[in-house]
Amino acid sequence: MSNTLAIGMIGAQELLIILGILLLIFGGTRLPQLAKGLGESIREFKRGAAGLEEAAGVGEAAERRLE
Repeated sequence: MSNTLAIGMIGAQELLIILGILLLIFGGTRLPQLAKGLGESIREFKRGAAGLEEAAGVGEAAERRLE
């Protein structure tokens, strides 16, 4: 066994504990609304990042030009 710390790796137990705390703080009715808002935010961020890549000429199109 290794004595190094696994920082940044979250297991199933930790996720359940975090979910339980969130459930206690926000309640069962508010939690789905928060998850939906988080999902929409992530989607919008990805769209913005893709738009920046297109504007900068980075990504698949730039890779094809290099070939």
